[in-house]
Amino acid sequence: MVPKMNRLDAASAHTSQPHMDIPGRIASIDIFRGLTVLVMVFVDNLDFVKGLPWWTYHMPRRANGLTYVDMVFPAFLFAMGMSIPLAVERRIAVGDSDRQVWLHIVRRSLSLVALGLFIANGPQVDPQRTGISAVLWDLLGFAGIALCWGVRSVSPLHKRPARILKYSGLLLLAVLAIMFRRTTAEGHTAWLDFSDWEILGLLGWAYLLASTLYLLFRKTVWILAVSLVALLALSVVSTLGGLKEIQRLPPFFQPFDAGLNCITVAGMITSLIFLGSRVGKTVRTRTLWALSYAAMLAAAGWMLTPLGISKLRETPAWCMYCSAANILLFIPIYWTADVWRWTKYVAFIEPVGSNALLAYLLAYVAYFVPTLFQLTADGTKGWYGVMRSLLFAALILTVVSILTRLRFRLRV
Repeated sequence: MVPKMNRLDAASAHTSQPHMDIPGRIASIDIFRGLTVLVMVFVDNLDFVKGLPWWTYHMPRRANGLTYVDMVFPAFLFAMGMSIPLAVERRIAVGDSDRQVWLHIVRRSLSLVALGLFIANGPQVDPQRTGISAVLWDLLGFAGIALCWGVRSVSPLHKRPARILKYSGLLLLAVLAIMFRRTTAEGHTAWLDFSDWEILGLLGWAYLLASTLYLLFRKTVWILAVSLVALLALSVVSTLGGLKEIQRLPPFFQPFDAGLNCITVAGMITSLIFLGSRVGKTVRTRTLWALSYAAMLAAAGWMLTPLGISKLRETPAWCMYCSAANILLFIPIYWTADVWRWTKYVAFIEPVGSNALLAYLLAYVAYFVPTLFQLTADGTKGWYGVMRSLLFAALILTVVSILTRLRFRLRV
């Protein structure tokens, strides 16, 4: 006779399987990512609002300290790091060779970098030099993105039309890139500006490095931990003024940021603690490991505090404190969603968590189109601006939910 298991033991048995046995999506990661994207849309709008308390904005560059706004981007990096082992193991489980996995990682990384460059350069379009208005260039760009990275159906009957749409979008983006012209501060004509990768570009480079580390060392967790320490050391050296020769290179040749990669790799190791079978056999054991891990990261942040705590300067202490905080934020979500299965109260977040790129880019459609920009909190003050920011985030959530139900996703 088979003994009965209680719900906690059943959850422990389920989540103790190797990565390739984990089902299609992990609810806690989708919820964590969805909350992060919604808060990101909200705080981006808060930046337009005047007269709010200091803790609703980024800390000034020369100041030391953290606000919750300074922790939003690290949360997105952390969530991406958590997803890397799952994505890689699923591809290996379905029969992809190492070469195919490598190609997928490189293609996805470069796609994120391309999207970041598009967003960063969109506001710089010079209509007279480009030949079309900036708004039209931006809208055509978003249309090309939707065609190129939009996922609609997996039916074999639709593969050929989907491929035609994909290459049409890629061609449209290539034409727009060739047409692009901007005017520099000195009044000269220039092409794309590579000095700013924007958030998506930074995510792309971090994804490439972290995924590479995982592919190389996924069978040896302690080497991934050593990699995190090495990245932290590079961040310390950079903060102290080292690596000056690299920093003098043109921005195009310095895409990797040690601090941002620290956060991504920290998220990747957290994923191995919770969702793998190599660190702990039960939910309680993994939670204790995660708490210990968070404590070590926080201790490292405390020891590095003399170097400053700043998001805008990307100091090592900021990286460590944010990574520790993300672990502590993830633990209750993991227990609620994956252990106790209480997800119905946050089901509305799931579309944004599983379709995060669409949510992120929809906000930029509003920023780039003057008519839609009126929906943002620009020009507002005080709590009225806060309400406008909340309504804008709710609007993005609603549109993403509708498009997701219509089976439209953006996936690089």
